Amino acid sequence: MLLSFYLSNVLNIAWSLSPENCDASNQLREVLVSVFIFALFCYITSTWARSKSARQKSRTPPLPPGPCGLPLVGNLPFLDPTLHTYLTRLAKSYGPIMKLRLGKKITIVVSSSSVAREVLKDHDIIFANHDGPVAALAGTYEGCDVTWSSYGAQWRTLRKVCTLKILSNTTLNSVYPLRKKMVRQTVRHLNSQAGSAINVGDQVIAAAFNIVTSIIWGNTIKGEEMARLGAEFRQIITEMTVLAIKPNISDFYPGLAQFDLQGIVKRMKVLANRFDSLFDMVIAKRLQMDEEGWNQKLVDEVNSTQDFLQYLLRLKKEGDSDVDAPFTMTQLKALLLTSSNSVEFAMAEMIKNPEVMSKAQQELEQVVGKDNMVEESHIHHLPFLKAVMMETLRLHPGLPMLVPHCPSETCIIGGYTVPKGSQVLINAWAIHRNPSVWKNPSTFDPERFTGVDSKWDFNGNDLNYIPFGTGRRICPGTAMGERMVLYSQRLCSPSNGNCRAAVRRSWMFRSGLASF
Repeated sequence: MLLSFYLSNVLNIAWSLSPENCDASNQLREVLVSVFIFALFCYITSTWARSKSARQKSRTPPLPPGPCGLPLVGNLPFLDPTLHTYLTRLAKSYGPIMKLRLGKKITIVVSSSSVAREVLKDHDIIFANHDGPVAALAGTYEGCDVTWSSYGAQWRTLRKVCTLKILSNTTLNSVYPLRKKMVRQTVRHLNSQAGSAINVGDQVIAAAFNIVTSIIWGNTIKGEEMARLGAEFRQIITEMTVLAIKPNISDFYPGLAQFDLQGIVKRMKVLANRFDSLFDMVIAKRLQMDEEGWNQKLVDEVNSTQDFLQYLLRLKKEGDSDVDAPFTMTQLKALLLTSSNSVEFAMAEMIKNPEVMSKAQQELEQVVGKDNMVEESHIHHLPFLKAVMMETLRLHPGLPMLVPHCPSETCIIGGYTVPKGSQVLINAWAIHRNPSVWKNPSTFDPERFTGVDSKWDFNGNDLNYIPFGTGRRICPGTAMGERMVLYSQRLCSPSNGNCRAAVRRSWMFRSGLASF
């Protein structure tokens, strides 16, 4: 301000010394002074704005703490194959929210229920998008399924179809005969192998896929054709799962995704085309049966038991005013992907803890009877068996890190800045083993889920137990998963004398179960 005052006076004095040009000089002087004052005002304003921006920036919380990485690659070289246990160890040093730099991607890891609540409940909409691996998107019609769809009209359509139609209790009840048939076939097979060692993992996976395929297309496919297509379906899904979880340089350096340097996307698209062809064939057969009405007896048999394909085709044909976007054939096929190994973990834990196995068998014998078959109607009367399943999902959640989230805008979480577009991982495995919440957290103890005062459920109401996630992106298949796992635990009933040998055989291949 002193400078402006000085310069202004100099101009005034200079022009006052020229009386012969008084009028012209006065006008010019006024113009110059006005220009000078305007320029000075702009300078002061810009300086104040920069100062304010600097003050605001200084008040913005920093990124979460985390281990130092290397140039270009960040923390990639230090990752452990069992990612959830590695991140749990890091969290002990860096806290419940930490940062990793994986190539060009910033990854935020949350390892406590309180911080998870901020992400999945308090700022649910901001974190409503999932961060899909390139391979997973390629295998699901570019993210056209309910898991990888961006939050919006298409996702709401898929979600409503899943939760209100396909996976509702009414629909699940209608396909119970199909589940029952597949489980009993597996039980008969296990009994026929009494006295010999079997790989229970293979049997459980086969049973699960048989249940899923029978629920999907019901009696459209039967006999040898059903067995052949079921085996092909299982092979495709297994290979797709392996590719989806394989480390891919395209996920860490998005700019390289177009080159597919590892060929993962190319292989995934080949599998997706095989998957597409398989379902196109089944869908075409069902449409031909329904539209042409050939072999009316077979059509009546097919339609006597509702299956998912029948419902989805009807929805595609008739439309539904309850959904926000058109339901397409691509979405239909994308909804039909699923997998789980929870049953194998439950059986492995029970053979490792014979007292738990004995108690589960006693409950089954008392409620069902030693020589009777378990029905789904018995499930609500088998609280200990349900507790076994809940404890299994606590120790071995199907997705230990849940599905990665991606914030749609920069957000403050746990006192730190989480940048827009970063990857956010919720370490459910660590949360489920928090010693301040769970007594003896590494011990398999179903009793913690029994009793009238038990507060735990699968709906994510308590963020200390989230095997299926929580919030608006909670797994839509929770009800189906609960039924399938509980009913499949029928394999451990007292009438199945081969169960213990089978699980022991599986346990030999699961030597790392305690750490997993």
